[in-house]
Amino acid sequence: MIRLNYNKILLSILAFTPLGLAAQQNLTSFVNPFIGSEDHGHVFVGANVPLGAVQLGPSQIAQTWDQFNGWDWCSGYNYKSKEILGFTHTHLSGTGIGDLNDIMIVPATGKVQLQQAEFNKMNTGYGSSFKKENEIAQPGFYSVLLDDYEVQANLTATERVGYHQYVYNKSDNAHLFIDLSFKMNWDKTTDSYIKQVNDSTFVGYRFSTGWASDQKVYFALKTSVPIQKVEFYDDKNQKFGTSTVKGQAIKAALFFDAIKNKTIEIKVGISAVSTTNALENIQVETPTWDFTQVKKQANDKWNSTLNKIQFEGDADTKTIFYTALYHTYFAPTIFNDVNGDYLGTDKQVYEKQDFTNHTVFSLWDTYRALHPLMNLLEDRKINQDFIKTMLAIYQQQGKLPVWHLQGNETNTMVGLPAIPVVADAVIKGILDEKDYELAWEAVKTTAMGYEHGLKYVRDLKYIPIDSMDNESVAWALEYAIADYSAFKLAEKLGKKEDAIYFEKRYKLYEQYFDKEVGHFVGRKVNGEFRRPFNPLMAKHRENDYCEGNAWQYTWLVPQDVKGLINLFGGDKNFLKKLDEFTTMSSELGEEASNDITGLIGQYAQGNEPNHHVPYLYAYAGEAWKGSALARKAMMNFYTSKPNGLCGNDDAGQMSAWYVFSAMGMYPLNPISGVYVFGSPMMEKATITLPNAKQLTIKVKNQAKKNSYIKSIKRDGVAYSKSFITYDEILKGGNIEIEMSSTPNKNWGKAPQDRPIAVDN
Repeated sequence: MIRLNYNKILLSILAFTPLGLAAQQNLTSFVNPFIGSEDHGHVFVGANVPLGAVQLGPSQIAQTWDQFNGWDWCSGYNYKSKEILGFTHTHLSGTGIGDLNDIMIVPATGKVQLQQAEFNKMNTGYGSSFKKENEIAQPGFYSVLLDDYEVQANLTATERVGYHQYVYNKSDNAHLFIDLSFKMNWDKTTDSYIKQVNDSTFVGYRFSTGWASDQKVYFALKTSVPIQKVEFYDDKNQKFGTSTVKGQAIKAALFFDAIKNKTIEIKVGISAVSTTNALENIQVETPTWDFTQVKKQANDKWNSTLNKIQFEGDADTKTIFYTALYHTYFAPTIFNDVNGDYLGTDKQVYEKQDFTNHTVFSLWDTYRALHPLMNLLEDRKINQDFIKTMLAIYQQQGKLPVWHLQGNETNTMVGLPAIPVVADAVIKGILDEKDYELAWEAVKTTAMGYEHGLKYVRDLKYIPIDSMDNESVAWALEYAIADYSAFKLAEKLGKKEDAIYFEKRYKLYEQYFDKEVGHFVGRKVNGEFRRPFNPLMAKHRENDYCEGNAWQYTWLVPQDVKGLINLFGGDKNFLKKLDEFTTMSSELGEEASNDITGLIGQYAQGNEPNHHVPYLYAYAGEAWKGSALARKAMMNFYTSKPNGLCGNDDAGQMSAWYVFSAMGMYPLNPISGVYVFGSPMMEKATITLPNAKQLTIKVKNQAKKNSYIKSIKRDGVAYSKSFITYDEILKGGNIEIEMSSTPNKNWGKAPQDRPIAVDN
């Protein structure tokens, strides 16, 4: 039987450079995975590959007694911690809710400890202290010396397999401890199982509930050396005379001869379907015992991904940029097996599917920039897989996903954020034409629901504050963005009556505009606006907004900036209000949401509803102000330090904003195909596009003080517009941007040169 080495074949394809394209560079050296791992960034630190199902990394003790009640350990790791309990195979990155951390492995010595250690008391249970100077994180690789065990831990991964290498410098009762009852954040085990197949193979599962209410992880574990003895435990009780154990708190200690075998390697394959599939994942993705080779393959996969944008500039900016690009490829993660099987939202197994199923759809965040970024960087196959997954979810649960996690709909956040992503894929021709009708059915059915105020929207009415506990304005504004997407999709597909209907729906935001105060304000059933009204009130999810205040939600109309400007009475009043927003006091009050961070005035770069704000200026003819604001946000809130993100990375959206903005453009309206110019941070960027063409952006007079665009040339010809379209980008070619320390107030000022001339 001939076994193909799929990883080598893949890497050979990835490394091939077509004639005329830029040669691959070593870009993983510019990634610092610790950026965003301290404070509120919440990024995953460990070993994974782009979009991999496995995120193999350390899990720590969540410090639940700090002022944020353990919130800053949502990923399982925070840079300021000095201990590691063990290593788990699934992690979230950048989220504001914690979950996962499945299949805990502890490379231990000494007495078997059945419970995790208490904070600052590592002798009370399993886990070890470590020193920061002995910790290494690189794309696809993580390494740390566990001081208390005297074990050097090295980790790497493939898409569905976590590969461990442990070097024991002490042989005292050397063992691998497996804790299937490990609880991290909101997650807890509901059922678990482990079976010894032979002296080097174990299989099992961990079912749990948490943010994902019904999560299933099957696993297979193979060791490179024989296991001489196994001790099984049900919580604290040892089980004798068995090779199989099942219960809610199952644990096992696997003993081996560390004198004879100082180094032991472990492969852990995971699956949401079966232990058989988990074993097959190991057999296909890591057929041999070669840690160095798998580590190299992981690095090469990351390097090929990072080379989609060759970004030239000073070393610090390159580190921030490439770490941001790295973080945009943590999700949506693969959620199927090598044979194509996956677990559906309806808990049915779908066998041998012809697309790669995905999960971790943080859509309220990622519809704004991450998915538009994927449309520019990735081939049709990957983006089609995202959409086919969403359409399959629709078929299984009756609506498109909201915030989908490990086969579960969490219904987290507001709006219908999958609709812009699905509509965009059709409008841009990314989805196959044969799937258009299903896409429309999914969009329309989802938009015509009844929950969270949709019954009012269906009837072209505002959502009364009397009908909801809170957040009515946030829901309404997000619905309007989704409705605009449905309108454009209906136009594309020639569905005239639907287009007329959804055009009316996306204009419903106007009904919340209170001219007396100049903000979007909640309204009562009788038509009155909320009184008393405080536009700065930002108590977490207890006002008419979501993780924000009235000032921050005043601008959330990316689908109809022209209409928003008209509500203010024209450009002059709009710009005056926008200037006030970005220069006023940043005070929020003691009860403000933790999500409102990265403030410039009341503009909050640390949360998604404001990400498009700098680029609004171009629509009213003052693009230079937007350039200055975007540059200030990049300089102030993105650094190369562990606390280098000002807020949750939100499954890569915060990073996607930086990737776009650092290249000097941003998709303010995420489905219009219009990218507004801002303030590029590089000297040169070469983007390899999905059609294999390249767009090269060269920047003259790049300097920290030079925030403003003086002029632009497109293929050597003067270009006066403050935007560029998707179709123009796909043509490739060259853009030259000249920067200045003083604004060119005439650049992009003429009405025909503003994005508003083509957007809508």
